[in-house]
Amino acid sequence: MGYPSRSKTGELSIIPQKIELLAPCLHMLPFPGTLKDIETRYRSRYLDLILHDDVTDNFIKRSRVIQFIRRFFDERGFLEVETPTMSMLAGGATAKPFVTYHNDLGINLFLRVATELFLKQLIVGGIEKVYEIGKNFRNEGIDLTHNPEFTAIEAYWAYADYYDLIEMTEELLSSMVYHFFGTYQIKFYPQGKATPENCYDIDFTPPYRRIPMIETLESRLNITFPRPLESNECHEFLKKLLEDNRIECTPPLTTARMLDKLVGEYIEPDLISPAFITDHPQLMSPLAKYHRSKPGITERFELFIAGKEVCNAYTELNDPFVQRSLFQDQAKDRAAGDEEAQPIDEGFCEALEHGLPPTAGWGMGIDRLVMFLTNNNNIKEVILFPAMRPLERDRLAQAQQLATVDLKKLNQPQ
Repeated sequence: MGYPSRSKTGELSIIPQKIELLAPCLHMLPFPGTLKDIETRYRSRYLDLILHDDVTDNFIKRSRVIQFIRRFFDERGFLEVETPTMSMLAGGATAKPFVTYHNDLGINLFLRVATELFLKQLIVGGIEKVYEIGKNFRNEGIDLTHNPEFTAIEAYWAYADYYDLIEMTEELLSSMVYHFFGTYQIKFYPQGKATPENCYDIDFTPPYRRIPMIETLESRLNITFPRPLESNECHEFLKKLLEDNRIECTPPLTTARMLDKLVGEYIEPDLISPAFITDHPQLMSPLAKYHRSKPGITERFELFIAGKEVCNAYTELNDPFVQRSLFQDQAKDRAAGDEEAQPIDEGFCEALEHGLPPTAGWGMGIDRLVMFLTNNNNIKEVILFPAMRPLERDRLAQAQQLATVDLKKLNQPQ
């Protein structure tokens, strides 16, 4: 308690009459403007927030983006739900999962890589519009746009298709950007430095460009892929194409992985303003429905902004016989060493046998979207507590914790 006054030098001060300690602080705070080390900023986010108002603003904006998305879907009659974070199979996306062990059940469990398969079962159950906002987990690399755990939204809409989702995506993003900025055009600095030569002008004005994948690759490379794309001839053609163009693709060299690598080299970097890569091959889309007029192609799109994928969506495959067959093809890739290939999910196939109506499915990474809307080129800037390499003290604490765990039960999946 006290009253305001000024010091002898004229500085505004408080003359104390009573002092009560509310919280002990045992460390001197860095002087404002001196906390530059990103390791310290990310590991001690509380210091980052105390000293940098712009960092606090980023996370306020992140919260408001999620609120906007939730309101968008609620207003259109979608029901928000929660699905399991751990399950006996990790499906719904091409990704390597994390594995843990449940002592009481005596089984391995996987952290989810996507919410898709559970949400589609709710469509089978009669909930015609459903969505979930939550964490997904993928045991993959860490870089400027990837974190092992990330926030995503998935939505499923009965009696709709991927054309409806394209229009919905354009409406969501354009209205969101206009709501926050009062314009459809924003600037983004991909290298983190605000210079005229290092600036992307991103225009969210709908409609967005639609770029058919295979047709565009053939046009830009002046080639024609052997048909069908699943053939050995096409597989060998792609291997030689990568070698001739000195493009490295991490093994196993499946046709799907090689095609994806070519898209990353020749299409994605040019997509600065929002654009859809559409009509993916069936072999790259084991959960998508076959295109109604293009053989070997699915009704799928991915949305890219500043060269990075933000959305993935498709008309859902709802034939249980075809779905089981495609899962079996994925299992062959998995046996060949592709840890990201999806397993055969008999429970999901059985759900399809009860009738999945024509459905459109859509997913969007919220972290990446927030990066563009807050002008950050590093995903760690929009995640409060990002994954970091452990310090020595953390390693010791982990070792002490593991000493109390039966390590034989922390086995890896076969």
